Amino acid sequence: MGGRVSKLARADIQTMFERWRAANPHPESDLEYGSPFQLLVAVVLSAQATDKGVNVATRRLFPVAPTPEAMVSLGVAGVEDIIKTIGLFRAKAKNVVSLSHQLLEKHGGEVPNDRAALEALPGVGRKTANVVLNIVFGEPTMAVDTHIFRISNRIGLAPGKDVVAVEQALLKVVPKEFMDHAHHWLILHGRYTCTARKPLCGQCNITDLCRFRDKNIAG
Repeated sequence: MGGRVSKLARADIQTMFERWRAANPHPESDLEYGSPFQLLVAVVLSAQATDKGVNVATRRLFPVAPTPEAMVSLGVAGVEDIIKTIGLFRAKAKNVVSLSHQLLEKHGGEVPNDRAALEALPGVGRKTANVVLNIVFGEPTMAVDTHIFRISNRIGLAPGKDVVAVEQALLKVVPKEFMDHAHHWLILHGRYTCTARKPLCGQCNITDLCRFRDKNIAG
């Protein structure tokens, strides 16, 4: 595995994911959706926004625009009016309608199971593509967001200078048996336990394994 890829021993990484699996065998995204298309839209809307805030908006958006056809019919102004509580809502509304157009024109209205095709859609970057490929199509991808980037470096699991480096390192060190859910376990750990400003090390189930030097054991 090599020290450059992870600061943790293979056995420690195995134990780490076993504990996360035992605590939460079937982790799910905090985003609410009812189809691959709705997941794609929700992830696009989640950029620089909280999942909670996105869910508030999509509870209004998806009933009136559950499909690419309906989203195109609603139009940019209609989408803007519904999602205006989310940051960058104007740009996101344009992207959501444009990607709906492209899905209809190039993919028969279906979300493609192809990274290049996904990343060619307006508003869809590498992270969004990885989320869709993992959740919808079961691909062993790793969508590195700010939480995963932070904890991968902090706990020594997969250090890297940028999100692509961390992604590649994670793909090398995470045991295959955990890949289906690893993305969710890591996000949830970063969001609720290994938080940015004050990690809750006293409530963490991997604190004995991680390499974070400034542990907040009282957390």
